[in-house]
Amino acid sequence: MSEKMKTLTEPFKIKMVEPLKITSEAYRKEALKKAGYNTFLLKSKDVFIDLLTDSGTGAMSDTQWAGMMMGDESYAGAKSWEHLEAVVKELSGMPHILPTHQGRAAERIIYGILGGKDKVFISNTHFDTTRANIEFTGATAIDIVYDEAKNPEIDLPFKGNIHLEKLEKLITEYGRERIGAVVITVTNNSSGGQPVSMANVKALRKICDRYKLFLVIDGCRIAENAYFIKHREEGYANTSCKEIAQEMLRLGDAFVMSAKKDGMVNMGGLLTIKEEALALKCKNLLIISEGFTTYGGLSGRDMEALAIGLTEVFDEDYLHYRIKSTAYLGERLKAKGIPVVWPIGGHAVYVDAKQLYKEIPLNQYPGQSLVCDLYIKGGIRCVEVGSLMFGKYDEQGALIPAVNELVRLAIPRRVYTQSHIDYVLDIFDDILELRNKTTGYKITYEPPFLRHFTAQLEKI
Repeated sequence: MSEKMKTLTEPFKIKMVEPLKITSEAYRKEALKKAGYNTFLLKSKDVFIDLLTDSGTGAMSDTQWAGMMMGDESYAGAKSWEHLEAVVKELSGMPHILPTHQGRAAERIIYGILGGKDKVFISNTHFDTTRANIEFTGATAIDIVYDEAKNPEIDLPFKGNIHLEKLEKLITEYGRERIGAVVITVTNNSSGGQPVSMANVKALRKICDRYKLFLVIDGCRIAENAYFIKHREEGYANTSCKEIAQEMLRLGDAFVMSAKKDGMVNMGGLLTIKEEALALKCKNLLIISEGFTTYGGLSGRDMEALAIGLTEVFDEDYLHYRIKSTAYLGERLKAKGIPVVWPIGGHAVYVDAKQLYKEIPLNQYPGQSLVCDLYIKGGIRCVEVGSLMFGKYDEQGALIPAVNELVRLAIPRRVYTQSHIDYVLDIFDDILELRNKTTGYKITYEPPFLRHFTAQLEKI
């Protein structure tokens, strides 16, 4: 990309458009009420700018669409599977490749085997579906990032790193035989989309070798993490993002990926494994629950699109635009006085709702209040990453709050233009006027796992 370019421009042009529905504030209030004040339960046709997630919401390229027409739908040994397998083997360096219909299916398989009662899994931060799949087996999931990473205002290059000293203490406390696996999530989604350094993963690998622990790399945003390493970590300035990703993945014993992120597709997942014996166990579960080993719940056209997407995602112009366009939103929100997790991550901007809505008690979910206000004021859909998503209850039923009360504005890949993002910025002017007037919410229904997906709330 030319260094002379002053305006952040999309490195693509639009070939097909999808209409967006413009609604009134009164319409949106009624729609949100019908959805139980849970934006997951809104109808997409009632959303103007959808920042709920970057998972499976991106736009595919002309090359991917063309590839889909070449998809081989054979049940076993399809050409599209051979294409995907070759691409993933080159990327991960692992010999055993298992396709799944999405990331949580890969998690269910690997953690269903490694987990179980009394097992402990340690991560920089387990994402919601990862934690749910681990805890569903009866195991315990523990998060350990450095204390500085819990402060949204501190500016550090790799706030997603796992706390190495705490890891060794936990290994001593629980005993290595109880550790089901160590999971490193790159980028660290629930901790503000912050990257993980190569030095941190290399040091983690040494600890895992010393104690003979299994290391899983949850790399659904491995390309975005590689971009940060290239631009922030010493010794990688002249290394391509793909080479950085390959180096990191070769440090793991398994690689789990929701391909709906950096796979650049709308559906798909991957599980890659080094050890043959474990791979055979996983393949047996794959066949029972997902499909045959050479399609794993994916059609041939999906596998073809994924193979192409895993190549396109490492394009330097694309990654530059991806990271800088997210930073554009975050930097301008901060300039308005909106507290955000700093520095800005790769796929999303995280607003600190605890600081923005100081008048709302934590047990009234200030993050969910901001989520609802953004929808009512501008038709913007996003998600709370705080006590609604991660909070627990003590023995008396009182809320144990999450460490932070964040709201995630996740940017779909290659979907919105800069004017859409400027619209989001304009709506935050309304939020600033509301922040001392709005009220909190209480939960009226919640399921035992992943409650934020289907919980019902009402305004206090």
